[in-house]
Amino acid sequence: MGSITLNKVSKSFGEAKVIPSIDLEIQDGEFVVFVGPSGCGKSTLLRLIAGLEDVSGGSILIDGQDVTGKAPAQRRLAMVFQSYALYPHMSVRKNIAFPLKMAKMDKAAIDQKVADAAGILNLTDYLERRPSQLSGGQRQRVAIGRAIVREPTAFLFDEPLSNLDASLRGTMRLEISQLHNQLKTTMVYVTHDQVEAMTMADKIVVLNRGNIEQVGSPLDLYSSPRNLFVAGFIGSPKMNLIEGEYARSKNAKTVGIRPEHLVLSHESGLWTGKVTVAEHLGSDTFLHVEVEGIGQINARADGEFGARHGDQIFLTPTETKLHRFDDKGLAI
Repeated sequence: MGSITLNKVSKSFGEAKVIPSIDLEIQDGEFVVFVGPSGCGKSTLLRLIAGLEDVSGGSILIDGQDVTGKAPAQRRLAMVFQSYALYPHMSVRKNIAFPLKMAKMDKAAIDQKVADAAGILNLTDYLERRPSQLSGGQRQRVAIGRAIVREPTAFLFDEPLSNLDASLRGTMRLEISQLHNQLKTTMVYVTHDQVEAMTMADKIVVLNRGNIEQVGSPLDLYSSPRNLFVAGFIGSPKMNLIEGEYARSKNAKTVGIRPEHLVLSHESGLWTGKVTVAEHLGSDTFLHVEVEGIGQINARADGEFGARHGDQIFLTPTETKLHRFDDKGLAI
């Protein structure tokens, strides 16, 4: 079992309140991602769960047991950090085995657990190498292996892929998702990258200035953002947020329309615009368009849609895909 419950958890550093008060339920076996901009409190919240920071108020329960005052080692959680924190003088085998050796486990049992973890992570052929002989992705897998052998109640990941290049991040995203499907263990993952959040999570927790803005599945947050912050944060390219006369015509303070929900044409449409930047990615074309009476609009088109800097095009928003927000920024 690996359920985690936060009851009115808060954290202050002196006079600065980083986490005002949070209630959150993480079910056993879920892959939950904390996402938000830098400084929103997501890493602090993860460290509170791990016991690396003391809570200022509220309680934390793991499998129904209050662990608020317990040391990290007593919580049966395994944390994987942004830095690999491997021992450079030790082999991969010894790095993975280290927590078990510290727990004075029998050598035969250690060898079996290391072999099992290495098999899961495709590290069997690298067990006698040192970290300096590995790629960044392999080092991160060693750090994950060191966590796996402890058989924790839950895994906590603090931006584990941010040191990797774009291609390797994509590969590691797949590997961590496959690992979750294989182990069926609760995973809590912190990232500022909403693409990671959308592609990996069962449930996303969007944080802003220490507050939870919305909790839901990736598609729930994408299709039904609760407020302007979530609407603008989730999705790449970002949702277009339009005010003024057009929004008023829809009985809203702000109207949101995602780039892929604009119909583009060279002949006619509701809005007329001039292409300021065209990004051709092969399968998709992203256009930045200055629209008369509206302002800058981001549009997503098929990769074969011909448009260059300076071209005039026409755009029509899909009415059924509009998002409306009131003067408090809440979805109508």
